[in-house]
Amino acid sequence: MPSTPPLAYVIAGSEATGGAGIQADLKTFQQLGTYGVGTLTCIVSFDPENDWGHRFVPVEPQVIADQFEAATATHDLDVVKIGMLGTPATIDVVARSLASRPWRHVVLDPVLICKGQEPGAALDTDTALRAQVLPLATVVTPNLFEAKTLAGMDSVETVDDLVEAARRIHGRLGTTEGAGDGTRYVAAKGGVELPGPDAVDVLYDGEHVTVLRTPKVGEERVSGAGCTFAAAITAELAKGTDVPTAVRTAKDVVTQGIRARVAAHTPFDTVWQGAYAPQGA
Repeated sequence: MPSTPPLAYVIAGSEATGGAGIQADLKTFQQLGTYGVGTLTCIVSFDPENDWGHRFVPVEPQVIADQFEAATATHDLDVVKIGMLGTPATIDVVARSLASRPWRHVVLDPVLICKGQEPGAALDTDTALRAQVLPLATVVTPNLFEAKTLAGMDSVETVDDLVEAARRIHGRLGTTEGAGDGTRYVAAKGGVELPGPDAVDVLYDGEHVTVLRTPKVGEERVSGAGCTFAAAITAELAKGTDVPTAVRTAKDVVTQGIRARVAAHTPFDTVWQGAYAPQGA
């Protein structure tokens, strides 16, 4: 009889170099033993003739809706990662699609801006994301900039600041039951940008704060780390893991992937998801 592996779904953009976006998500899903299903929201390609800036092309909303319909009709999906959306129209169709069916977990990687967008369009997108998708999330994984922006803080410079940002973001999450056990989580990432020798992340569930630390691997950001972190959480949740354990595994996946990072002609390296091996394996 055919087997049915754990199913992990992602709604995100394409990043042509393979270092981030849905390419990184699907590689992470595969590495963690889940069957990846994906819906494209936009196509981003770096411009090597323009300081490796982003060229951003949104997918038509109806095409996104069609992909969602096909994916959910084909598979019994109940855990989804939301990556880059990019426009208010995209956010609208994704939010309506998500609300059309129950989810055990919605993992939101809140990509707030793309360098290929005009500032006004980026602000409209940020506002729509907060209003329409953030309340649907059961796990939110902002980086330092996203945590500061979503929390409405002027700066995040310490671990205590990061905890406060996580608390404020948690207050904006939905409160309805029906997703997982009803608990919502914020996994705020300090990464290399928070001062100190460690890459520090904090997990907040509305009551308890867990601080996760690993020694920094260099001082430069590595492309795909945020995508991989959220995708790893999604894969582990699809396998039935609880959120705190999934977050710890995701941090381990990213740490190992940064240690084995892939160099290219770009001015930045990328995470190598294939480097991950469970501790003790």
